Amino acid sequence: MTEPEGVRVLRHQGWAEVVLDRPERKNAIIGPMAVAFEAAFTALGADAGVGCIVLRGEGGVFSSGLDLKEFNAQPAPAWLVGFQPAWLRAHLALYRCPAPVVCALERYAINAGAALALGSDLVIAGESAYLQVGEVQQGVAAPMNAAWLSLRFGEPVAAQLALTGRRVGANDLLRLGIATEIVPDGAVRGRAEALAQEIAAFPPSGPRANKAVLRAARGLDAEAVFERAAAAARVAPRPLGPLATLKRE
Repeated sequence: MTEPEGVRVLRHQGWAEVVLDRPERKNAIIGPMAVAFEAAFTALGADAGVGCIVLRGEGGVFSSGLDLKEFNAQPAPAWLVGFQPAWLRAHLALYRCPAPVVCALERYAINAGAALALGSDLVIAGESAYLQVGEVQQGVAAPMNAAWLSLRFGEPVAAQLALTGRRVGANDLLRLGIATEIVPDGAVRGRAEALAQEIAAFPPSGPRANKAVLRAARGLDAEAVFERAAAAARVAPRPLGPLATLKRE
């Protein structure tokens, strides 16, 4: 059953799943999901028995981005005014999570969904899957995508994705170092789960310690990167009308 917040947590022996669970809307993101996402990653990160986390979407799709039907609704939903700080906290929770995160990228990860995929440590992509940072085509900034791209992949890769808004297919995701593996479309979830179980079978302190070392080696104030990106987006030009949904297949 779909949870009201649109996020489910499934616990297994040594590993867990965080599931974006609004399949009827292609796992499009709404305000309560940001709150639930933060809570899920905070709780799992605090549990030393969780050696790895799979992040996936329900129904064979990762995420179509923000649910613009809900964001443009009249009257506006009560959660709208607090969405941006809640979304920032969700990404900070993902960044702070000490357990490795494996994204199961099925079909597509668009805009806000792309940011969650980019924030994962490892990405298993289906052979026909794509990722799209398409906010530029809507006339808006993409602060969380920009933050993750800058932190993990550098400005040249960030510019390719954030300034063109193009769909980046699985082969190019692998070439750019965003995808870890490409597998047949029907095997994405199974491969992500198998990888999570492989990592979770290591001594419990190993994956967490090595993730911490990798983060420390960057020598960056990562949380400040997210906060600066969010602040810059708040003063960026805004579109005059409702946002349009990017075409997807």
